[in-house]
Amino acid sequence: MLPGGGGGVGVFWVLLSCCLLAACSLGFLSPAWIVRDGHHQEGVSFGLLWRCPPSAIGTLGAPCPEEEAAAGDAFSALGSFAHIPSSSWQTSAVLCGGGCLLLAVSALLAVAVLFLPGGQCERRVCTLAAYIQMAAVSIMAFGLLVYPFGLASAAVRKRCGNAGVYYAGDCQIGWGYMLAIVGVMLSVFLPFFAKYTPKEQASPTPIPTIL
Repeated sequence: MLPGGGGGVGVFWVLLSCCLLAACSLGFLSPAWIVRDGHHQEGVSFGLLWRCPPSAIGTLGAPCPEEEAAAGDAFSALGSFAHIPSSSWQTSAVLCGGGCLLLAVSALLAVAVLFLPGGQCERRVCTLAAYIQMAAVSIMAFGLLVYPFGLASAAVRKRCGNAGVYYAGDCQIGWGYMLAIVGVMLSVFLPFFAKYTPKEQASPTPIPTIL
């Protein structure tokens, strides 16, 4: 039996924190935020950190083909920040990346809570983790709202037709962006579980007053 963690609520909070961290990180690293199939024209896929043809989407972290990169038409995973074709996407990358980092810190704190004895220290760690999770959700939500402004960039309009702010033109929303949205929406509930994770301290039985 773990000394802290509030029993089942604490374990569920830790598992949910780790799962949502994985989901948000996978969405952040995905090359498929904006995609266009290749039925009638060349397929393309935009992520926060790269742009690849569909052939490179299958493996997470797979770089774009060498001929694409040599032509200056694509960049591989964690390439130069300056290669991101829109300042809005650069802002979104910083915010979403920072939010994932905060979620990682809060997940570590959540795991630590499981091994802390019930008391003031446990409650403080839970409170700190809850605040960090609220900050992460706010930061990533803003990053997701900023991202569609980059659809009006020249690089996107070149490949998605008459694209504009919050309009993808010939392209469509990819699974990476949807996964990030779902991850952030579910992360909203993490601070609520953190609130009920600390074990309640049993108050001493009051001594009856003899009248």
